[in-house]
Amino acid sequence: MDIYLIRHTQTNTPKGLCYGQSDVALADNFLDDARDILKKLPAIQADDKVFSSPLSRCSRLANLLSDETIFDTRLLEVNFGDWENVAFSEIEPKHLKHWTENFVTLAPPNGESFSLLCQRMASFWQDVIQLESERIFIVTHAGVIRALLAEILQLPPTNAFQFRVDYGSVHKLRYANDYTYVEFLNL
Repeated sequence: MDIYLIRHTQTNTPKGLCYGQSDVALADNFLDDARDILKKLPAIQADDKVFSSPLSRCSRLANLLSDETIFDTRLLEVNFGDWENVAFSEIEPKHLKHWTENFVTLAPPNGESFSLLCQRMASFWQDVIQLESERIFIVTHAGVIRALLAEILQLPPTNAFQFRVDYGSVHKLRYANDYTYVEFLNL
């Protein structure tokens, strides 16, 4: 089974804004960026499955791929809780520093830790590999892609941020005989 992980396109948010599970707008060049992504992907076939985060920055792209997108809340970005829609520069520096040094196990106030996101991805992955489909397309967020890659490759979650995940990037995995191969990252 071929599995394509696709990050949503550029958002229309100020640089440095914390917006994990907030439903923010996409940049004005969304359609151009979406066309570029579609060029990187094989044409969707009737038996392919398309999954997406329900947030509009993912669902708009997923709906261009398929009229039968499966929206799964496990594909939401990490929840930043009270820090949602707050500029990182406006967060108390000592709190931000403590969180960045412990982000795997420490959640922002009323949010979730990266380890909880990794648990969501482990659950999602187990469901995906049970599917009988030749190709699966997953439209989601950078943190989700990193957590999923860490889960699949059995890496410590702290190493997940070594993966570069650009806006509009495509990452291809191949699952066969109970083993996952990384075909390419960040195309």
